[in-house]
Amino acid sequence: MRDDEVPGWWQRLGLDGLVDVHVHFLPDRVMDAVWSYFDQAATHYGTPWPVTYRTPVAERLQTLQDLGVRRFPALVYPHKPDMAASLNTWARDFAATTPGCVSSGTFYPEPGAAQYVKEALDEGTEIFKVHVQVGDYDPRDDELDAVWGQLAESGVPVVVHCGSGPIPGRHTGPGPMGDVLRKHPRLTAVIAHLGMPEYAEHLQLAETYPNVHLDTTMACTPFTEALAPFPRDLLPRYAALQDRVVLGSDFPNIPYQYAVQLEALEQLDLGDDWLRAVCWENGNRLLGG
Repeated sequence: MRDDEVPGWWQRLGLDGLVDVHVHFLPDRVMDAVWSYFDQAATHYGTPWPVTYRTPVAERLQTLQDLGVRRFPALVYPHKPDMAASLNTWARDFAATTPGCVSSGTFYPEPGAAQYVKEALDEGTEIFKVHVQVGDYDPRDDELDAVWGQLAESGVPVVVHCGSGPIPGRHTGPGPMGDVLRKHPRLTAVIAHLGMPEYAEHLQLAETYPNVHLDTTMACTPFTEALAPFPRDLLPRYAALQDRVVLGSDFPNIPYQYAVQLEALEQLDLGDDWLRAVCWENGNRLLGG
């Protein structure tokens, strides 16, 4: 499937479009740094990672519109202290002027995290993002306990990259985030990338905690299958979890066309009802639609 075939794909499913919970827009200087990192992907990951949608902001937004992505966040995330609060302000402003974009936020284990997360929630932030590998921090850090508590109480979802793909970090894997969930079992956590490569362990977290979701970002695509193959024997469990799997893509930072993600999901053969739930219904519910 090609990108120009995507609207026909979701129309055949009877959908009004797509809801993608894992999209990145960042301040230009930060996005440029991310793209520079991907330029060195062969060194970091052992394989090239060309960014398919390395285009100006307006062109990227038009691409999402042409694909039929109706709702999406501009997920931001810090890699050091004293970044998160300013990223939250930027993301709120971006969402306020961008049709279809929901307001997103982030945080880092630092003094004041609970206060600026509270302010973000009060300002109407609808989804948060944390990246345990890039941030290189333990999600169990004491500075974050109150933050997790606020999010659990509010019901606002948080997309968490805690799996050990594409490369492991000091605090990745299901253990640390599993401990957070044991302490805050009502947390609406969205495990990014289906938790790759620890697919089964992160699936178990979703089966254990009723508000845990899994996003499909890059999962089951040919690119990812070469790095972290998805175990097909887990498919019946994903079928049963139909109401808590959500579409994610990692747009624009993907090394293939957007359509490849949708085609990979269709090839799982879990049925049209599952695709409708994943690509529209569940994401719409998570983002307050």
